[in-house]
Amino acid sequence: MKGFAKQFKDLPDYILKITYQIWENKDVESIMQYYAENIPVRSPSGVIYGSEAVVKATKATQQEFPNRQLFGEDVIWIGNEENGFLSSHRILSKATHQNDGIYGPATGKKLAYRVIADCACRNNQVYDEWLVRDQGAVIRQIDLDPKKYAGKLIQEEGGIDKCSKPFNENTPVGGDYNPPIISKENTGTRYAEILKKIFDKDSKVVEENYDRAIQQEQPGGFTAHGKEEVNYFWNTLISAFPDAKFSIEHISFIDEKDQAKKSAIRWALIGTHSGNGNFGNPSNAPVYIMGISHAEFGPRGIKNEWILFDETMIWKQILMKTG
Repeated sequence: MKGFAKQFKDLPDYILKITYQIWENKDVESIMQYYAENIPVRSPSGVIYGSEAVVKATKATQQEFPNRQLFGEDVIWIGNEENGFLSSHRILSKATHQNDGIYGPATGKKLAYRVIADCACRNNQVYDEWLVRDQGAVIRQIDLDPKKYAGKLIQEEGGIDKCSKPFNENTPVGGDYNPPIISKENTGTRYAEILKKIFDKDSKVVEENYDRAIQQEQPGGFTAHGKEEVNYFWNTLISAFPDAKFSIEHISFIDEKDQAKKSAIRWALIGTHSGNGNFGNPSNAPVYIMGISHAEFGPRGIKNEWILFDETMIWKQILMKTG
């Protein structure tokens, strides 16, 4: 690839190899080589800037989970050598909560959870990133509750007035990544239209676009099977935020002859917690949900789907309103 070291044969190879080098080879300092000096890294908890901040965050996670393994399940990407690339990297992490850290005293619990990182890359560096971690899955596996954990964070950070604010529609985005122009007919735009119809409350969209044998991996570490359970998940989310505006933030896709058609969509749901659902009684709290979804299509529609958002940051926004 133009501008990249010869050891990398293509973008997925680059993403998988540097991830392994940083985490499992414990070469954290190589972040200074592979991450741009002023990179913005956005997540549901906020934004950090610069490769040094990434090094610090990585070391903290490695300290708490020293045996963490990162299995790269997929890299769904777009771009080219001239304008750069965007990869949406889905990772299944396995680890043991061996040491004290941001999740509290060490529990010795074994964990498995997913992360999706959208990374813009050029000239052998990642220069822009959006990251969603399934915090709900982590929290539940160490016998904590996402709502209680969010409340604990608020108190540890000095209370409602002083605590760090989760990412929201007023958070400065920064960065200089510009998505490439893509064709109107591809697996990415197909999946984007399906998601739009779901949030437009189209009652037929799941029946018409999902395989009967759909397996859906949900936030919190839950797995659903079949159209009925998929419908229930989406309807429960929408019912909690009935006035929320859904927007597509980025589209990546793979339409290759030798593999399944795949799509990665980064999306946002912005509104108020004004309905009943998985987040308790209506609080009218303003809520921003940063989501990333991957879908794999078969001959009968979406066969596998992975959905990530951070439940703890949703709860934090609600508790900052309700106390």
